[in-house]
Amino acid sequence: MPVVAVIAFDGISPFHLSVPCLVFGEDRTALGLPRFDFRVCAAEAGAIRTEAGMTLTAPYGLEGSRGADIVIVPSWKDLDRPLPSALHEALCRVHADGALLVGLCLGSFAIAKTGLLDGRRAATHWAYAGHLQALHPDIRVDADALYVDEGDIVTSAGVAAGLDCCLHIVRARYGAEAALRLARRIVAPPHRQGGQAQFIERPITKTPQADQFARAIDAVRSAIGEAHSVDAVAEAAGLTRRTFTRRFQKTFGTSFGDWLAAERVALAQRLLETTDKSIDAVAWEAGFGTATSLRQHFAARLKTAPAQYRREFVRRLEPA
Repeated sequence: MPVVAVIAFDGISPFHLSVPCLVFGEDRTALGLPRFDFRVCAAEAGAIRTEAGMTLTAPYGLEGSRGADIVIVPSWKDLDRPLPSALHEALCRVHADGALLVGLCLGSFAIAKTGLLDGRRAATHWAYAGHLQALHPDIRVDADALYVDEGDIVTSAGVAAGLDCCLHIVRARYGAEAALRLARRIVAPPHRQGGQAQFIERPITKTPQADQFARAIDAVRSAIGEAHSVDAVAEAAGLTRRTFTRRFQKTFGTSFGDWLAAERVALAQRLLETTDKSIDAVAWEAGFGTATSLRQHFAARLKTAPAQYRREFVRRLEPA
């Protein structure tokens, strides 16, 4: 049974703590996920006071993180001070033992203080990206990323991006189909395109035209494997190409072409995981046309080949 340990501390935000609880702390076996041994581990002795005024009692201390497969720091405090020695040692120990370390939002600061992120990319809340970079100049802070996966360490941007990050971990370890089912259950997008910049802008005012824009995008999603030109989708949205392109960029934080390619890659992942269709058939059904095009997109986005992805997915499922 996979062990997921979450570090709780005095002054934690209940929301940040609830994100990993929602994804890993409930029985999701009906969705194709394993049953997790989920542990909330207190960084300090005694009751945990939250910033919302509630008081919590964690069933584990830091010893509960021993042997964990995933260890999550959902936020952090005292950004300018060193980590408490016990937490510093615990994070380094579980990382050395092979656990995946995850820093959600300001939790990236806690992991950065261990030195394990030196020379690597990392994400955090956009408002604190400059602070993280100033404190740790050896880290390449990506102020726009919703999350950054470095293989053995994953960090995310702020607040809701923690949910994006946890869904990404589910996708990476247990497959796109399981992540999609979980996202549907918790009423969240399975994968958001773009970066944090899209959330700094003022939200678009709802208008009948905006609703038509949403319907046009939904139509593309429902037939992702078909050909979709910018001009045709803009016309369906009742907009000029220029206005559509600008609105799409503001809404999704990326171009229509990049978004479409990412959606097709996600569909190809599900087909590779859930069917035994040939690579050529998957490429055609996902809208890439040829296996060569599919391989190029997998190499660019996932740093692997479709056949290797299928083999790795089967291998990941075997222990579960």
